[in-house]
Amino acid sequence: QEYWQDKGSDMNKLNISFYTPAKALFPVAKYAERLAEICEERHIHTMFTHTLTGIEVKGDEKHAIFRAEDGKMKRVPFDLLHVVPPMGPPPFLNLSPIANAGGWVDVDKSTLQSTKYSNIFALGDCSSVPTSKTAAAICAQAPVLVKNLLSQRRGEPLAAHYNGYTSCPLMTGKNSLLLMEFGYGGEVMETFPWDQRWDNGLRGRVHACLKTTVFPWAYWNLMLKGRWYGPSGIFEP
Repeated sequence: QEYWQDKGSDMNKLNISFYTPAKALFPVAKYAERLAEICEERHIHTMFTHTLTGIEVKGDEKHAIFRAEDGKMKRVPFDLLHVVPPMGPPPFLNLSPIANAGGWVDVDKSTLQSTKYSNIFALGDCSSVPTSKTAAAICAQAPVLVKNLLSQRRGEPLAAHYNGYTSCPLMTGKNSLLLMEFGYGGEVMETFPWDQRWDNGLRGRVHACLKTTVFPWAYWNLMLKGRWYGPSGIFEP
């Protein structure tokens, strides 16, 4: 919307709809409520439990085909369509004996050790841990995996535990960002002393600065070298 506003477009002619197969805008209620407020403020029409099944283009007419939860089909005309495809594990992992029914490496969600082979550990996008697959999650998982892997080699109990921490920094404007941090069960696990649900004002600009400046620098200079631990920064938890 900011792009079209900057272009001087007539915003009354702009009709934005958000279709998702999910039942809410986000799996954590606190952040889902704020996202719903943003959609209402910006007149974004939301449709839940709708799965994109096809796209039809006939001359100048373009339609997205959705299947609703009740099985009914819906054709929606569009000028611009942004699609996020369904994602899953690669075939070599999906067909591996270390994977679960969903195709991910089946691990204990706390210790990150395989539930099938004691000498295998997994983290990040390939693992079955029930949390959002983000760089922030890997930062929290890595020290747990390393400690438990070394303990397993020494024949000691696995004492390190992963609490499901992950983060989804969502840009809501050029200088605003909703910084969502949570763990297993949707438990809110925010880093800053203020309410991170608010994406505007000074707090929103601080959040946006993290996304555009701090996180990229930390990724290339620290995370890839194993020296960045997410909320605790350079200090190993």
